[in-house]
Amino acid sequence: MTRAVFLDRDTLDRGDLDFRALDSLCPDWGSHGRTSPDQRPAHINDAEIVITNKVVMDEATLAACPAVGLINVVATGVDNIDVEAARARGITVSHCRGYGTESVSQHVIGLMLALCTRLVDYVDAVRRGRWEQSPDFCLLDYPISELAGQTLLVVGYGTLGAAVAQKADALGMRVIIAERPGVTTPREGRVRFEDGISEADIVTLHCPLTETTRGMIDAAVLRRMKSSALLINTARGALVDEPALVEALRTGAIAGAGLDGLSREPPVTGNPLLAAGLPNLLITPHSAWGSQRARQRIVDQTVENIRGWLDGEPLRCVN
Repeated sequence: MTRAVFLDRDTLDRGDLDFRALDSLCPDWGSHGRTSPDQRPAHINDAEIVITNKVVMDEATLAACPAVGLINVVATGVDNIDVEAARARGITVSHCRGYGTESVSQHVIGLMLALCTRLVDYVDAVRRGRWEQSPDFCLLDYPISELAGQTLLVVGYGTLGAAVAQKADALGMRVIIAERPGVTTPREGRVRFEDGISEADIVTLHCPLTETTRGMIDAAVLRRMKSSALLINTARGALVDEPALVEALRTGAIAGAGLDGLSREPPVTGNPLLAAGLPNLLITPHSAWGSQRARQRIVDQTVENIRGWLDGEPLRCVN
């Protein structure tokens, strides 16, 4: 009987997911809420199938666990897996795709709306009793803007970028799509990155983190943005030069930002954005992807990936 193990189930399951299909497919599977580096060999033991979210599977771990034939990552990014080492050992690496499109895209719109309506400021004002002290029937202490008619620049037009564009269009926004930075002749339907940055009222990031994109939103890019513009990042935190963003928000070079994640997560050693105390900055804790339906899609895709591997037809492979 094929043995499977989930190394960090607590990163996915909040007690609200249906694992019955996995139970049927792999009756002999175990799970661990978390797995520390020194626990990896013992937790994997003789398992042929390893399910992981963020646990690192490096060369040393693979060497210590020779039974492993499939690593299934319950996320899209596989930077915690030594894919080359796995390939050399004949280990299939699969992952999950597109599970969080609706969850993340609605979070993007939510951040835009929260910044434009000053939602957090108004909720806080009510909680502090300021409405009760108002001489008028309403409080209008914070300027409110409307999304309709604003120009949204989508940077990274994959499945997620397209879903955000569709929702923004429904709200009456004008959507433009950025070409890769440095490209002087954009593809049809796209604009030069540099031109889009200058034109946009809101910039939303949906590109992967690579050596090319790391820190792409730097001080020079922020200076090109309108002083009234907003930056939204629900992709990787390291796409943004964080000290440069702090400075831009503090000096009014841009009007605000909404982020779902930082360059290091969790930010156990602090972060300049967390320390800044900026009223025009909203940060959520890498939670945009995490609706119950999105997480259940991950489980369902994991079952498909394992079944495909068992049948000799692997799915969603990265190697």
